[in-house]
Amino acid sequence: MELRSNGSILLISCYELGHQPLGVAMPIGFLERAGYSPQALDIAVENFDAQKVAVASFVGISVPMHTAMRLGVRVAERIRETDPNCHICFYGLYAALNSDYLLDHGADSCIGGEFEGPLVALVQAVESESSDAVAGVIQRDRNPGPYLQRLEFALPTRTALPGLDQYAHLEQDGVCRVAGYVEATRGCLHLCTHCPIPPVYEGRFFAVPEDVVLEDIRRQVKAGATHITFGDPDFLNGPKHSLRIVRAMHREFPTLTFDFTSKIEHLLTRGEDLPEFGASGCMFIISAVESVSETVLKILAKEHTHDDFVQVLGICRDAGIPLRPTWVAFTPWTTLDDYLDMLSFVEANGLIDQIDPVQFSIRLLIPPGSLLAEHPETLPYRGDLDEAAFTYRWTHPDRRMDDLHKDVSRLVAEDAESGADTGDTFYRILDLAQGRQPAVTVCSLPPDRKRTPRLTESWFC
Repeated sequence: MELRSNGSILLISCYELGHQPLGVAMPIGFLERAGYSPQALDIAVENFDAQKVAVASFVGISVPMHTAMRLGVRVAERIRETDPNCHICFYGLYAALNSDYLLDHGADSCIGGEFEGPLVALVQAVESESSDAVAGVIQRDRNPGPYLQRLEFALPTRTALPGLDQYAHLEQDGVCRVAGYVEATRGCLHLCTHCPIPPVYEGRFFAVPEDVVLEDIRRQVKAGATHITFGDPDFLNGPKHSLRIVRAMHREFPTLTFDFTSKIEHLLTRGEDLPEFGASGCMFIISAVESVSETVLKILAKEHTHDDFVQVLGICRDAGIPLRPTWVAFTPWTTLDDYLDMLSFVEANGLIDQIDPVQFSIRLLIPPGSLLAEHPETLPYRGDLDEAAFTYRWTHPDRRMDDLHKDVSRLVAEDAESGADTGDTFYRILDLAQGRQPAVTVCSLPPDRKRTPRLTESWFC
């Protein structure tokens, strides 16, 4: 099969948190280094392009997260309608977790873990029409599991993707700035039970070489970025590596700002580094706090406590860096009192403008293969696997919580559509949780208040 011509390989991104997709840019770099000329399509910001699909003989679909997975299956169906003989490969976290379903519904192959090397090897095998097994590639009757070998990284290639101005921006004081997106590390040291990373990476992480990260940043700055998001699952898994990158980035681009994600546990133990991050342009830190309930935190194996969270808020404030917590607001173990405690904590600690309202509607996903799926605390509430939704169904023991979730989700969506003030939305959610009809306008915060910097894409799942 001829795969060397321009566009005979097509890589498709479905959703990558509103960022220009590294899940396409990085493998394109690997494929170009091997002598191929792939094209790209990002259906998060582009229409499905049947002409590009018709030219391609090999299509790779990037599925790093749940939303991308659901969209990717629909894309694969359209590809099959356009070209029944095209080789379709799903790659990324959710490809490994859902390989059985994908292979039964249109996929020819799946790759999880450090996928770029196996992806290139698979393309070479398809090109030569070899039937030999390819390391790291899951196919029918062949499941070697996720590929967890260190790669020789290529530079990401972004020229085939829409420009950075088509993606999430940094919003600061009412002004939007173009944001780039890189990763300094991949995988994670930790084993949070609800996270899709541990069943794939098994507590391992891999550092992206410093020169690759810095050159990627350099190119995005040239393309207009004035802010960089480090998309690592946890930027402080390799704290010395990350600090070196920040120092080098700040020396070369002293006005460039950035944000990153890290666990409360790491922010607590590496607190001495935060003032330097703040002085180097860190605008905010995202941390998956998930809950203020000690019960829920223990089941999710978050390795931090309510008091640790309070301490980290102080450390971040002293460093001049806002902390933007994310939540899993609805779980089988979250009581109504827990939910009210979360809202009370947010209000008491001045966090209303540091949390996107959608976070108060997030309901626990239990993907197949998740460490939580067979957890003894989960089994009493876990229903059947909804294969098409890529999660196990579950029902809360208190029906009020399932009803509250539906009401909060509807309110958040309506307020987001209307551009409502974050404070108004928060207090309407509080009304719902307290059993009242949500007021039209209840926010006591001044509308012209100074807001915490944020990315314009507020979804985290």
